[in-house]
Amino acid sequence: MSDMPLLAHLLELRTRILRALIAVGLVLIVMAYFAKDLYHNLALPLLSKMPAGTSMIATDVASPFFVPFKLALVLSFFVAMPAVLYQVWAFVAPGLYKHERRLIAPLLAMSSLLFYGGIAFAYFVVFPVIFTFFTSVAPQGVTIATDISSYLDFVLKLFFAFGVAFEIPIAVTLLCYTGAVEVQTLAKKRPYIIVIAFALGMLLTPPDVISQTLLAVPMWLLFELGLVMARMVKRRRAPEDEEEEAQ
Repeated sequence: MSDMPLLAHLLELRTRILRALIAVGLVLIVMAYFAKDLYHNLALPLLSKMPAGTSMIATDVASPFFVPFKLALVLSFFVAMPAVLYQVWAFVAPGLYKHERRLIAPLLAMSSLLFYGGIAFAYFVVFPVIFTFFTSVAPQGVTIATDISSYLDFVLKLFFAFGVAFEIPIAVTLLCYTGAVEVQTLAKKRPYIIVIAFALGMLLTPPDVISQTLLAVPMWLLFELGLVMARMVKRRRAPEDEEEEAQ
C-alpha cells in the first residue's frame, strides 16, 4: 500500500471507516432494543446502595428515551471495538515491516481485552465501593435522587478512565519497543510510578483509602505487567532485526 497514490489511500481509508461504522451500527440495532434493560443493569450498583423508598429521577422530558439510547450507542462502540481495531489494522498493516505486523496484531487484541477488563473492574469492584461512600455521606435531611442523565455521564467517565488506565501495559511496551525509553530505566523509576499511581487514585476516586487503593494498586501491577511484556518483545526483536538486516 505504500506505493499507492494519495487518492487510493484516501479511498481505502474511507472504506475502512465505513466498515467500522457498519459494524457499530449492526451492534446498535441489537443494543437499542435492550436499551432500557441495559440502563437498569448499569444503575444497579447505585440503586442497591440507595436508601429504601428512594429512586433515580429524570429531570428532562426526553431523558427517559435519549439516556438509554445514548448508553446503547456507547456500548455498541465498546462491543464493536474488535471490528473497529481490525479495520485500523487492515489499513496500516501493508505499510509495516514483517516483525512489526507480528507485534501490532496481538497488541491490538490485548488492548481490547485490557479495555474491557478496566470497564469490568470499574463496574464490579469500584462502583459498589464509591456508591456506598457517596450514599453514606449525604447530610441528614437530604434525599438521594440521582438524575439518570448525570449518572450516565458519571459512570461513562469512570469507564473511560479505567479503560484507559488498563492500557498501561500496551503503552509501556510500545515505549520500550520504539526505543523511546529503556526497560531498565523504567524499572528504576518504579518508586516514582507507585507515587504517581496513588496520586491519581487520590484525584480520581472519593477521599477514602479503600477507593484510592482500588485504582492505584491495579495501575502499579499493570505497569509491572508492561515491563514483563516489554522485556519479552525486546528479546524477540533482536534476532528479527538481525534477520531483516541480513536480507
